[in-house]
Amino acid sequence: MSKGLQIQNVTKYYGEGMNRLTALDRVSIEVEPGEFAAVVGPSGSGKSTFLSIAGALLQASEGEVRVNGKSISKLSARELSAVRLRDIGFIMQSSNLIPYLNVMDQLIVVKKMGGKVSAADKTHAHRLLDDLGLGSKLKSFPEKLSGGEKQRVAIARALIHNPSVILADEPTASLDTQRAYEVVNLIAQEVKTRRKAAIMVTHDERMLEHCDKVYHLEDGKLSLVR
Repeated sequence: MSKGLQIQNVTKYYGEGMNRLTALDRVSIEVEPGEFAAVVGPSGSGKSTFLSIAGALLQASEGEVRVNGKSISKLSARELSAVRLRDIGFIMQSSNLIPYLNVMDQLIVVKKMGGKVSAADKTHAHRLLDDLGLGSKLKSFPEKLSGGEKQRVAIARALIHNPSVILADEPTASLDTQRAYEVVNLIAQEVKTRRKAAIMVTHDERMLEHCDKVYHLEDGKLSLVR
């Protein structure tokens, strides 16, 4: 059974009858473990809807989504929540760190959502932060971090529960060019090293050199560019 993320002939409608809008039109994409794909396209092309369906935040009108080999297309809201918590890591436009938690606790709070936090969980969080160059920042609060450091914490937070799939929504939007390259390079390295299936939605075509595949989404239709 194929791992990673498979989206097969997914269509998403909004509204009914004459007012029906097709946000996604028979979209298909497959991303395997260790593969980093990018989706580019203009505003209003359907990228947000695409990422929401890939991330089990929104149900498709038609078609099938498989995460880690399992179909999620007909799951209940509660079951989808479990899929997000277990199998999907999100990296957003802004780091969305909790202002009153230090760097270490940003990761531990994610583990708490999944149950009791063990000593092994804390060791894993410490090692992950070390790997991402944040070993000296464990007790620092978000206000003391640079933009690039905040996004590195966000990457660590997305990886802490060892998900199968990583979804990044404009992860460089708030960064200058140098920091943006560093963050995308870091995501690419983690995807390869930890064998994650990853998709990055971005407007910034300068960041595509780190991606294995590039897709273009426009008017709800997805096509492979390279």
